[in-house]
Amino acid sequence: MSNWKLFLALIILHAHSTHIFTQAIVFREYIGANFANVRFSDVPINPNIQVHFILSFAIDFTSGSSPKPTNGKFNVFWDSGNLSPSQVLAIKRQHSNVKVALSIGGDSVNNKAVNFTAFSVDSWVSNAVSSLTSVIKQYNLDGIDIDYEHFHATPDIFAQCIGLLVTILKNNRVISFASIAPYDDGDVQRHYLALWRSYARVFDYVNFQFYAYDRGTTVAQFLSYFNTQLANYNGGNVLVSFSTDSSGGLKPENGFFTACETLRRQQKLKGIFVWSADDSKASGFRYERQAQTLLAKAN
Repeated sequence: MSNWKLFLALIILHAHSTHIFTQAIVFREYIGANFANVRFSDVPINPNIQVHFILSFAIDFTSGSSPKPTNGKFNVFWDSGNLSPSQVLAIKRQHSNVKVALSIGGDSVNNKAVNFTAFSVDSWVSNAVSSLTSVIKQYNLDGIDIDYEHFHATPDIFAQCIGLLVTILKNNRVISFASIAPYDDGDVQRHYLALWRSYARVFDYVNFQFYAYDRGTTVAQFLSYFNTQLANYNGGNVLVSFSTDSSGGLKPENGFFTACETLRRQQKLKGIFVWSADDSKASGFRYERQAQTLLAKAN
């Protein structure tokens, strides 16, 4: 075995033997993808719960009118004018319960699908560790979220690349937490479940995109979907979610918080996340306040 492969094997073993799932209840919100001039300070922050902002997105594609994959060399594609390193530092200094992460991947860039593309596992991991470490340190970030939704790689290659990336970032103490953001699509689930089978222990949260279900989702259907994904991502902190854009799922006005109360009574409510602050700004973050109040009661 080469020294490089031996090193990876040792750090994976270390991660699997020492990781403990984060248990504190958490509110998480994606921010910055739509360039809606939203700032951290615009979003309500309840002091009695953990609050995570997730910058969206860092993408391993070139910028410009014809973006191309870069084999793990990540660039910032969020609204860095309003969500800058100094603003990350300011919100964390003002609120000791706030942490900030970045999400990698996303659906598209300049109307082109963001396909996960790796020329080889070793080269992608090396480039990704280097480029993301640089961005994370520049922005004083705490964690990473994995949100690839399209793939030009097998589930096994995806699992190796992402699993090793997160393992190395954690062992280098570059990040303190990590999450994945799958949804109920055959190809998406194949890739994320392969990742979960091999690397579940390095992930603290499952940001399952329940808003990718049909728009007419009922409370009963939502609870059924939740239990299905809880079984799929066995042992993980599966968070519930809603969107404030036009996508589907169970909306707050249609019973989302009723479903959350049921899960709270069943001691299954580990947290709530929202897509996204950019879409919520126009309505004054009404549902973010409601979600955080509910979580504070459950804490």
